[in-house]
Amino acid sequence: MRMFERRQLVTPGELLAEGDYIAGENTYKEDNKIYSQKLGLVDFDDKKVFVVPLRGKYIPKVGDVVIGQISDVSLNGWSVDINSPYKAILSVSDVTGKAFSPKLDSLTKILGIGEIVIGKITAFDRSRDPTLTIKGSGLGRVSDGLIVNLTPTKVPRLIGRKGSMINILKRETGCEIVVGQNGRILILGKNPKKVELAVKAIKMIEEQAHISGLTDRIKSFLRAGRGE
Repeated sequence: MRMFERRQLVTPGELLAEGDYIAGENTYKEDNKIYSQKLGLVDFDDKKVFVVPLRGKYIPKVGDVVIGQISDVSLNGWSVDINSPYKAILSVSDVTGKAFSPKLDSLTKILGIGEIVIGKITAFDRSRDPTLTIKGSGLGRVSDGLIVNLTPTKVPRLIGRKGSMINILKRETGCEIVVGQNGRILILGKNPKKVELAVKAIKMIEEQAHISGLTDRIKSFLRAGRGE
């Protein structure tokens, strides 16, 4: 028996389900009953019960696309701030694709401290820092646009089911929007007013992620912002 509907707000220690259910992320099981470990939104995947925390740092997963900032340079590559307890390691070969001699060239000429990159997590096992690549379609140095920060656990709500929410944002604002799983969002648009509208909508999604009917409110907000 489930005690909550999907995406209801729960607090630590609340009973979520009992019987033939599996304890997922941020839950625990005692005496055939599953309880919440954190404040967040309860959800279900068949028999698996889990809680999506309302707050928290990004924990890397292999295959995730992230938006990072170069924080340090060494002879072997770069350290990248990915809004996580872990710094990502970006090696020279994952940028240039070829051998590089630090004696002859300076890595800071390729990527300097403070520069923004879109990358993909290629390895991570919690025993060492994750590795990153910026080679691939849609990846690389960011030279334009505006970065908006979002609580990482709210990223799935921003994307929506099968990309529904993020597609609404793109369509209604005319902006290109790149979502980093680490809670950094890149907005590219020629019209400053539409970029500002996209930023406000993203903040609205973050603040109201736990409230039902959000998709319709976002549509109305965006169309009102365009004067419709």
